[in-house]
Amino acid sequence: MHADMSLAEVSVGRLAPSPSGRLHLGHARTFALAWAHARSRSGQLRLRLEDLDRERSRPEHVQRIFRDLEWLGLDWDGEPLYQSQRLDVLREAAARLERDGVAYRCICSRAELERAAQAPQRGVSEWRYPGTCRERGVQHQGALRFRVPEGPIAFVDGLAGPQQVDVSAEVGDFVILSRNGVPAYQLAVVVDDAEQGVTEVFRGDDLLTSTARQLLLQRALGLSAPRWFHAPLVLDASGRRLAKRADDLSLEALREAGVDARAILGWVGRSAGLSALAQLTTPAELVSAYDPTHLGREPTVLSAADIAAMLALRVR
Repeated sequence: MHADMSLAEVSVGRLAPSPSGRLHLGHARTFALAWAHARSRSGQLRLRLEDLDRERSRPEHVQRIFRDLEWLGLDWDGEPLYQSQRLDVLREAAARLERDGVAYRCICSRAELERAAQAPQRGVSEWRYPGTCRERGVQHQGALRFRVPEGPIAFVDGLAGPQQVDVSAEVGDFVILSRNGVPAYQLAVVVDDAEQGVTEVFRGDDLLTSTARQLLLQRALGLSAPRWFHAPLVLDASGRRLAKRADDLSLEALREAGVDARAILGWVGRSAGLSALAQLTTPAELVSAYDPTHLGREPTVLSAADIAAMLALRVR
């Protein structure tokens, strides 16, 4: 941190991986850019393990995340936060929204929701909850839904520019707490960003439309909104986004194959428009070269040649 920078001016970013599988090169790109985005301005960076998915989150995946980030040279400030250890806090936030009348219980069955999804909905192609339980007055059972106000939500993204999302028309009232008491992603991320003092969120643009829902929750809970930066995702040569479930080439596999982590950072930097970076790039070099104005808006295509180049640059 620069000596002349006051505490109030320090930006706080975060890395928020989900320990539900092995990290791949798409994760590496987003996390490395988020890290460089924070460190290039002497900002702090928090680590959060988003482990609310009880079925898929595994302790061994947590350890892999630590090894992968350390291998790439991406550090963080403070102790990691585990969402699964904050269930009471997250549930209390949901209960507060219910007490304030901006959330209500929903007892719609899976069959009802499926029928609603198949019905025409005002020309909207994305599935939208029709508000079946809004006026039912259900007490103390079922899932908890946030009561979405009508009209578009406007915000400015640092990479994608001005945005408008009509959550009411596109999604409708969304779940913030499942019927078995598990907090939903949209609520957990808002409460935990506030807990960790996050002022800037740098993440993949698959979450760009989620921003409006999170803004609504932040306003309802009286929380400050961070600044948003959504980077395009990484696609394979066929145009498919990389995914854990598809068993795409993992960072662990690359590390075990002897690939030099600097080769991955070099690819990350060049894919982000930092063309002067060498094939082998250190974390410090990535930070020095980082410039968000060079980030394009099109997805990055990971080619077979890119992977072959990384495999050719093995640690000697």
